[in-house]
Amino acid sequence: MKQLLNWRRDPGVEQRKMQHEQRMKQLESEIEQLRQENAWLAAIEFRLARFEQEHLSGSNPLSSTGDSSPS
Repeated sequence: MKQLLNWRRDPGVEQRKMQHEQRMKQLESEIEQLRQENAWLAAIEFRLARFEQEHLSGSNPLSSTGDSSPS
């Protein structure tokens, strides 16, 4: 019982709680940004793979302009 009478609220608890909540919001924002960047990079990788498949594979030779003279 004596412990309850001597208990005092730690004034730093609320401040640490607010800092923790702000940090969590910042991390959530960073995670969302990384998800968007990841989706963007996946789209670029898809386009690059399609380009390589269409233009750099040996099965489809590059079209010739008909000009056989050296550049």
